[in-house]
Amino acid sequence: MRITALAGGIGGARFLRGVLAAAPDAEVTVIGNTGDDIWVHGLRVCPDLDTVMYTLGGGISAERGWGREGETFTVKDELAAYGVEPTWFGLGDKDIATHLIRTQSMQAGFSLTEITAALCERWQPGVRLLPMSDDRAETNVIVDDPSGATDDSGRALRIAIHFQEWWIKYRALVPAHGFVLVGVEQARPAPGVIQAIEQADVVLLPPSNPVVSIGTILQVPGIADALRSTSAPVVGLSPIVGGAPVRGMADACLTAIGLDTTALAVAAHYGARSARGSGNSGGIHHGASDHGLIDGWLVDTTDAGSVPAIEALGIRCRAVPLMMTDLEATRVMAVDALSLANRP
Repeated sequence: MRITALAGGIGGARFLRGVLAAAPDAEVTVIGNTGDDIWVHGLRVCPDLDTVMYTLGGGISAERGWGREGETFTVKDELAAYGVEPTWFGLGDKDIATHLIRTQSMQAGFSLTEITAALCERWQPGVRLLPMSDDRAETNVIVDDPSGATDDSGRALRIAIHFQEWWIKYRALVPAHGFVLVGVEQARPAPGVIQAIEQADVVLLPPSNPVVSIGTILQVPGIADALRSTSAPVVGLSPIVGGAPVRGMADACLTAIGLDTTALAVAAHYGARSARGSGNSGGIHHGASDHGLIDGWLVDTTDAGSVPAIEALGIRCRAVPLMMTDLEATRVMAVDALSLANRP
């Protein structure tokens, strides 16, 4: 079986552990979000790619869900003592080695795809990990200037800040007016991305943020259209359980684009592939086509009441436990997703 998954960071990485346990003989390709990537202290940091690589390779901090196990932060503390910003973005000492290798390799002319493959040679994550694009496309957030600055009419001045600053420094508490993926118009899918979608037996959308993780991947020209046209069933898992994100601040992202924080709203946002040609985009407008992206959708048992409404959209739906409490629970989630993909 050839499985292709689009993934953000912690939630996507943890779900992928379940996929590997559920289908140990499958060929799994992971298309990782790089919209969160950022330059920090002269180093190129790819948080989501590294989280997937460390998690599947056994090096992730189990407590934090990001960064390395047994990490120290001596360099971070020293930089802070010098007063060097950003002090809110902490690079661990072990993690810095990864970023040094990536940065030096980029400066030597290697692509992000090539560099990611080389880094994975050490970690052996058990999947083929691809960035969504080798081109720089970074998520910025439109907010009212946190300093309180106003324009000539006295209205709050709106500025764009990097997603990481909004997410980590401000904890998404500064209301977002929108998200802009800077550079996406010129970005192309990384080598192998479109083929991985086209040649898959099943495509999975893990319970990652639908706006700034999976949603970001879908903005790269060609990727959403490949999802719409692939012969493989496309199944997603809701990152919203009982009206709240399982982890992180996805509710702030959904609110910013005018969506309710519900499993039903996210399903409608992705839209049904069965609606192709009907003009019903389900809120997705990233590609040239105007139809939806998914065939199946798993919601948590607490959201079982939304199943009829989701199926009315033309999306197959089941209510199953979606809390990744341990590897076995996550494996069962993956089994349920693959089962739904194969359901007529």
